[in-house]
Amino acid sequence: MLFQKLEWIVSDRPVDYPTALATMEDRVAAIRAGTAPEAVWLLEHPPLYTAGTSAKPADLLEPERFPVYEAGRGGEYTYHGPGQRIAYVMLDLNRRGRDVRCFVRDLENWLIRTLAQFGVKGERREGRVGIWVDRGMGREDKIAAIGVRVRHWITFHGVSLNIDPDLGHFAGIVPCGIREHGVTSLWDLGLTPTVEEVDMALKAAFEEQFDHPRKCSN
Repeated sequence: MLFQKLEWIVSDRPVDYPTALATMEDRVAAIRAGTAPEAVWLLEHPPLYTAGTSAKPADLLEPERFPVYEAGRGGEYTYHGPGQRIAYVMLDLNRRGRDVRCFVRDLENWLIRTLAQFGVKGERREGRVGIWVDRGMGREDKIAAIGVRVRHWITFHGVSLNIDPDLGHFAGIVPCGIREHGVTSLWDLGLTPTVEEVDMALKAAFEEQFDHPRKCSN
């Protein structure tokens, strides 16, 4: 590998959001100081809503339904909860290329590669954040969300992939500010992978996408 070995961290129990934020903050500082390697943290949250820096108050439809947290990442409102795999990505772009647009494109491609391992065609859409699945008859559903922050060229926050969450929980918000499309999951598509199988797919796809020097992917 071109870069210092990356650490994979896996939490087996749900992590509350304030703890996750504090842990990411500490890791970003340690990466910048050179006292810890880059990391990808795989975890799950209890049911909650997060507000990105572009969140509109009108898009929080049921403010009393679940706790709501200011995330500090880019993007709008999103839901996190059981059945959804969160991957917080803490990488040093000083070493990987100071290009945030390229980094976000790499995250998109990472999710697309991961979904392909389950036979799902994930796609990006111009003007819409995240990864989408064409359900036919003009219907498109979001299966994965992306929201990032960069400090001193160290990344944090990351992506969420819907394995088998309660899709009804998304009804308390307008996910990512997009009203005209829905939300799906691997299980909703008729697939039944375990969390462990999704983790293995994420790791394999990450190595394909991030572990080699490259120009910004298309």
